Amino acid sequence: MPSASTEAAATSTAALDTRLAPGASGYRRMSFALFAAGLAAFALLYSTQALLPAISAEFGASASAASWTVSAATGALALLVLPMSALSERFGRRRMMTVSLSVAVAVGLLVPFAPNLDWLVALRAVQGAALAGLPASAMAFLAEEVRPKALIAAIGLFVAGNSIGGMSGRIVTGWVAQMWGWRAGLLAVGLMAVVCVVAFRVLIPKARHFTPGSLNPKLLAAAVRTHLSDPLLVRLYAIGALFMTVFGAVYTVIGYRLVEAPFSLPQGVIGSIFLVYLVGTVSSAAAGKLVGRLGRRGALYLAVGTTAAGLLLSLADSLTAVLAGLVLITAGFFAGHAVASSSVSRTAKTGRAQASALYQSAYYVGSSVGGTLGAIAFHAGGWAGTVLLGLVAVLGVVSITLYGTHSARVEARTQEARARRPRLRTAH
Repeated sequence: MPSASTEAAATSTAALDTRLAPGASGYRRMSFALFAAGLAAFALLYSTQALLPAISAEFGASASAASWTVSAATGALALLVLPMSALSERFGRRRMMTVSLSVAVAVGLLVPFAPNLDWLVALRAVQGAALAGLPASAMAFLAEEVRPKALIAAIGLFVAGNSIGGMSGRIVTGWVAQMWGWRAGLLAVGLMAVVCVVAFRVLIPKARHFTPGSLNPKLLAAAVRTHLSDPLLVRLYAIGALFMTVFGAVYTVIGYRLVEAPFSLPQGVIGSIFLVYLVGTVSSAAAGKLVGRLGRRGALYLAVGTTAAGLLLSLADSLTAVLAGLVLITAGFFAGHAVASSSVSRTAKTGRAQASALYQSAYYVGSSVGGTLGAIAFHAGGWAGTVLLGLVAVLGVVSITLYGTHSARVEARTQEARARRPRLRTAH
């Protein structure tokens, strides 16, 4: 039992801690602000994905050409998330998030008026580059301004905003496009993002625990080199990229498959397919329990098997089978992503912000590559080509995980052998 003096000291420490905690009005405002920020950012980032067949039809473009409206945005985000994390150390998380979202929304209001596909891709690249400032700053803002015991819940609400934003953006564009065209769909998402950004700016509290750092490229480069020289971190980055390659390929191309025979679905219904994302919210939340029961590698194997089963099931010319396949692919992807991303923070001993930024870079590179290669594979071999690409990426995850298992066993045997040597010498 703790003594009265210990309890008093703990109470005093909690009273002195001025960081935000549940129950405080500042905490609620901050949570809703970051929820709105995540919703706006991910609605904008993937806003063209459900509209690719309509964009192809207007510009006479192939699936692979139209897919660049998604890949350019995610690719630019991947390239700039690490530099943006460094800028947020100097200029502040709150300011970086505000500028990032404001620029992305301003570009989002221009995107619907792109005169041709080249302009559309260019504007989307600028939008993705602007959005790189949000993930680079939001997690750091939460870590600095929220008490440790409340941090998981706060991060969970921000991630929920990301997920719901990505889903709602696709659904809104799909239904609006069915009635008034794809340009109106993009404009609707842009206006929705304006409302979210205004709410973010009104609600977000001032940062009280941020200490500006210096922009030192040498220190940043040293941290990056340290992380990239860690074999386990590199494997986790590769796993995140490969999982996202599958996910990006499937959801970039699925609209093309469902708009064609034998399905011939309207644009609004195709947009509603992204409600399957809710399955991912459940599976990512369950990832912690899976790791507790199966271990990190066991959870990855289960995620890989679920994803592969979904890919194979989606080959059937049955809408029920395709939807069931998407459910399995989504559940497997989100579980695998949750395991890999959480393992990065646990593995990195120093420079966790840079370690997480590198994971996000690899993750969005996977999205960009998956979207482009998935469309090329679809053009070359139909849906079966896209599924084959996904299975190759899944095989990559299996190979990396098997190698990690082998390396861990070798390391354990080596340490055991080293532990025996002193005992053997003592015996002699």
